[in-house]
Amino acid sequence: MNYVPSEFESGRIPLGTLRREMGASGTKTDFEHSNGVHDDDRCVLIVDARTLERECLATTLKANGLGMTAHAVGSIAEWQRKRDTCRPVGAVLLNIAGRKADEAALSEEIATITSELAPAPVVILADGDDLGQTLKMLQYGARGFIPTSVGIEVCVEAIALAVAGGTFILAGNSFSPGAAATVESSQQQQRPKELTRIFTLRQAEVVQALRKGKANKIIAYELNLRESTVKVHIRNIMKKLKATNRTEVAYKLNEMLQ
Repeated sequence: MNYVPSEFESGRIPLGTLRREMGASGTKTDFEHSNGVHDDDRCVLIVDARTLERECLATTLKANGLGMTAHAVGSIAEWQRKRDTCRPVGAVLLNIAGRKADEAALSEEIATITSELAPAPVVILADGDDLGQTLKMLQYGARGFIPTSVGIEVCVEAIALAVAGGTFILAGNSFSPGAAATVESSQQQQRPKELTRIFTLRQAEVVQALRKGKANKIIAYELNLRESTVKVHIRNIMKKLKATNRTEVAYKLNEMLQ
């Protein structure tokens, strides 16, 4: 069936292509507008039971560089009724507000969304950043957990990371590497000895983030650093590896850690 614009699409901006800029200054991940040529025709589906909240969120995300159409619905059931008038879903942003992970209805809702909209990643937006809550959501199949305490730019980056195949996890005071290891494999989470022999502890943390393809803004947020400081660390890492760009850094790191 041909796509027919719906009432949820008012004010949409053109879709864009996901671009990574390589260079000594680091990688910038964003959606770049192109002249009518796009990688896909997908949208970000915002699911929030509160009408004003979801409409404001859709408008704000689009105004801050989301680069994809945003469809806002009150429930997955509403989307199912109107799916023929929506673009294919590239990612889902589910706003659970203050709901708790141990609620049976919530776990069932997430399971339904991940099953119904696979392979589109599901990113959770919540009022808190409780560690147990975060881990539960990831176990339910979510590909990211965003507390409402973050800025809108971080939210946009987190969605872009999920679309690109990554997972956004808040690495704040309550999220320790030991706890994160229950979600990701120990091989991914543990800092290899080879890294700490070559790099400082902070550089090793940046290296681990680089290997996961995270953008500078996300690295800065997760490590509680300024983005300019992250760029300095990346330049020093490149010097130690004698690399000219981030692609070469990733290649040499993979060779080193095999």
